[in-house]
Amino acid sequence: MKPRIRITHLITTLDVGGSEMVLYRLLKHLDAARFENRVISLVAPGDVGAQIAALGISVDTLDMPRGRPTLRGFIKLVRLLKNYQPDVLQTWLYHADLLGLFAGKLAGVPNIFWNVRSSNMDMTQYRRLSGWTVRACSKLAAMPRGVVINSRAGLRYHTGIGYHPRRWILIPNGIDTDHFRPHPHARRALLAELSLPETDELLLIGYVARFDPMKDHATFFRAAREFVNTGYNAHFILCGTDMLESNADLLMMMGAQEFRSRVHLLGPRRDIASITAGLDWAVSASLSEGFPNTIVEAMSSGVPCVVTAVGDSAEIVADTGRFISPGDDAQMVAAWRELADAGTAHRHNSGELARQRVLENYSQDKMIQAYEELYAQPGGAAE
Repeated sequence: MKPRIRITHLITTLDVGGSEMVLYRLLKHLDAARFENRVISLVAPGDVGAQIAALGISVDTLDMPRGRPTLRGFIKLVRLLKNYQPDVLQTWLYHADLLGLFAGKLAGVPNIFWNVRSSNMDMTQYRRLSGWTVRACSKLAAMPRGVVINSRAGLRYHTGIGYHPRRWILIPNGIDTDHFRPHPHARRALLAELSLPETDELLLIGYVARFDPMKDHATFFRAAREFVNTGYNAHFILCGTDMLESNADLLMMMGAQEFRSRVHLLGPRRDIASITAGLDWAVSASLSEGFPNTIVEAMSSGVPCVVTAVGDSAEIVADTGRFISPGDDAQMVAAWRELADAGTAHRHNSGELARQRVLENYSQDKMIQAYEELYAQPGGAAE
């Protein structure tokens, strides 16, 4: 029997997020008879770290402070890689890409792949170190064996800022279509959790995203207030990191107290599939995206979507939903009104078309197969 290919995944964080959940799904479904996986997080593992550990996969941490790499953490990373002797080091996100490149070279890892997950990032919204890290990566992109990218928009963007790797590997995210699926009782359960009456006239609009400048919650709330002010009976469900009443900046964006009663801040949740399936439609207000996992999850759940035309969002949604210009609350309101006025049957039909599009183009099986081929091919991993 051939020995298993040893893969170490280095990722910036293991909090709840799109990239983190893609890694989790990848680890859960890679052929265990062919691949042996380990994970290292730059900072202390969050909720996704616990989920990965529950799969029986080793999870280590470099215990670096958020946003501030340390020499001690780097030395620990080199030591771990020398001990593991992986055939492949797969890094995820800019900070892990940069640190992993140098540590992997020092540790003698034969195959290093970067994983880039974003497009059109406005780095003025982030710490100076993050901007420096992106610029450094652009200069060094030819050093790893290849760069995995999850969207065509991300490939165009990174090429434009100076990324010229030996090889681009385009692997769109894949969704577990058995987990994210339509459910006839999801809406009723969600209404019950929120203590809302069960009526078709009440619209449930969801936005699943962490609190981050690029997610543009400010535009979402401006649209939500205007939508309600024009007479629609709507409630807004927000899930994700820092989507909590304790987030003062978020409360300020929401505005008047009377409007806040229509907003339900659920924080990070493990039951996103159940929540999403209960929505009338899902929203992405992002100013920047690569491949929006939460939108594909909503489509797989039979829920139509309204998205900003950033990254690959418009291409993914196509004619199953609506796409608008980023930062334009008036367009967002218009799209919402169109969906509301079209009625329940129309939204249901749009949701069915959305799910079919995911089944044909963005299944988890396709993603897993692409990664397995990458890690097993000659020159891409140990033979």
